[in-house]
Amino acid sequence: MSQNHLIFVSMPGLRTRDLAHMPRLQSIAAATGEFVPSFPCVTSPVQASMLTGRSPDSHGIIGNGLYHRDRNDVELWVGRNSLIQGEQIWDRLKAAGITSAAWMTQNIKDAAADYIVTPEPIHHADGRMDLWCYSKPDGLYEKLLGDLGHFPLMNYWGPMANIKSTQWIVNAALWLLQRERPRFNFVYIPHLDYAAQKFGPNSPQAEAACREADEQLGRLIDGARAIGLPRVEFLVVGEYAITDVSRVVFPNRMLRDAGLVKVSERDGGEYLEIAGSPAVAVVDHQFAHVYVKDRTDVDGVAGIFEGLPGIAHVLVGDDKKKWGVDHARGGEVILICEPDTWLAYYWWKDDAKAPPFARTVDIHAKPGYDPVELFFDPATKSIPLTASLVKGSHGAPAESPDQRGAIISSNASLLSSQESFRDTDVLSLIAKALQ
Repeated sequence: MSQNHLIFVSMPGLRTRDLAHMPRLQSIAAATGEFVPSFPCVTSPVQASMLTGRSPDSHGIIGNGLYHRDRNDVELWVGRNSLIQGEQIWDRLKAAGITSAAWMTQNIKDAAADYIVTPEPIHHADGRMDLWCYSKPDGLYEKLLGDLGHFPLMNYWGPMANIKSTQWIVNAALWLLQRERPRFNFVYIPHLDYAAQKFGPNSPQAEAACREADEQLGRLIDGARAIGLPRVEFLVVGEYAITDVSRVVFPNRMLRDAGLVKVSERDGGEYLEIAGSPAVAVVDHQFAHVYVKDRTDVDGVAGIFEGLPGIAHVLVGDDKKKWGVDHARGGEVILICEPDTWLAYYWWKDDAKAPPFARTVDIHAKPGYDPVELFFDPATKSIPLTASLVKGSHGAPAESPDQRGAIISSNASLLSSQESFRDTDVLSLIAKALQ
């Protein structure tokens, strides 16, 4: 049996055109193709599709977060592997005796991979937070901590997000490869996400981010080859492409105007009352799941958004099957944006009544994705409440080339059969690379 080692780099935001600013990545690009993510084109569903070979209506990851109907609770970035339905690459590799490692993969905690590291900060009752990571086997993060220091969570997301988080991930992946030599290595490189969302995917800042990420890829390439493994292959995938946005829609404000979203006021802030709301939208970049308590209200709720500027599709009933998101976890109504539009979770009309967490980096308290967390308001020393600051987004179906990523292989034969690949093709590509 071959002893190939595969380094699989999942790099959200990577497009074919970005290779012009990435000479190190170009240097290993024996084959390049178009990468077409399944809808919804956001991290958790796309990674689950890549690792199962299934679409969201089968594996059940219908967004970066879930609404739990049984407890009237919205949970984003939940992290547990058991949420993914169906066999995964980790299970196949373990059955074949192939060791694997996962670095910052979504929904990875408790997976069958041999080595796992992903953020899991410790939150204290008084509001303090300690840096920490979940790791497998037990004690792995402590060893990394001794040699590399803490994973810099503040540089992974928020207004301080920068190349330092990617640098740590590369350092850690090489550290483990040197010592344990896992044959499959899933390495998440988040850096292209930041500037593209803040300034737009074609901005000078986004080009600079490509060069910074490329430098870290070069370190990963050189470091892996220097270890002296029999053979190392690279497969790099742009999970999705980010498009320029100039418009933002607020579904929960619209539902509130219709008397469907309910809020309560305490300590001067308005809080979403999910349990008491006949309908609520869990927004996620360029799409939203709208959960409607009374099924007889579905058509009326859908009608609120039909024909709205910026909303390309309003899915109900069998319409959801067409887009591969007809799953029990999904909303009764699903909104899909035009490429130039994104959705904000805000439900308040007066910023003075925004709940305190709205002005903080708090990905678990907010019942929706908030890219405004990438910005900082010096005047208030907090996250601003200006959704129009965001200049790039993703999540809508990859219907045009501008909405599709790139897939790059160091092995020309791996991508030789076709020019375009779906996220559901990745499972077989990984298996082929490790033969």
